[in-house]
Amino acid sequence: MNEIHSLEHNFLIAMPSLDDSWFEKTVIYIVEDNEHGSMGLVINLPHRLTVRDLWKHFEYDYNEDSPSLDDEILIGGPVDMERGFILHQPLGDWKSTLPLGDGLAMTVSDDMLEAISHDQGPQEFLICLGFAGWKPGQLAQEMQSNSWLTIPYNQSLMFETPLANRWEVALATLGISPEFLSSEAGHA
Repeated sequence: MNEIHSLEHNFLIAMPSLDDSWFEKTVIYIVEDNEHGSMGLVINLPHRLTVRDLWKHFEYDYNEDSPSLDDEILIGGPVDMERGFILHQPLGDWKSTLPLGDGLAMTVSDDMLEAISHDQGPQEFLICLGFAGWKPGQLAQEMQSNSWLTIPYNQSLMFETPLANRWEVALATLGISPEFLSSEAGHA
């Protein structure tokens, strides 16, 4: 009997076989992984926009002294890039929020954006435009072909590690140094 192992609430770490692809050196938080497919958000690929740019675009009033104004918006993936997703903690009480585990949640409603613009949002958040998606069985195939490594959710990696270091730090949690990775897949 085949046991289905969900990758929800884990990170995917791109292997060198994905170099020269959209997912090169990405770290992806898996929001959903079930019989309908998989959905994740890249947490280390900066967009050209900042939080300040987003507030101006939506014509929100915002606090000029907010420490998050210069935070980078992330490219969450190549699918539906005009759609926004906010990974955050604590959970809070927002219009459209999905609890994900360990106090982490994803919200897709503008009430949170407006609250953040007035420094009344969650303590920690990442704003992503777009998402990464896989058809049923596609991610499992990519795992078997050694395209990805996985690690459990780690709050520090998500919210405290600088964007530019997230891939290397994610690998280091497995005791792997990037220079020792090969783009050749092998199976025992």
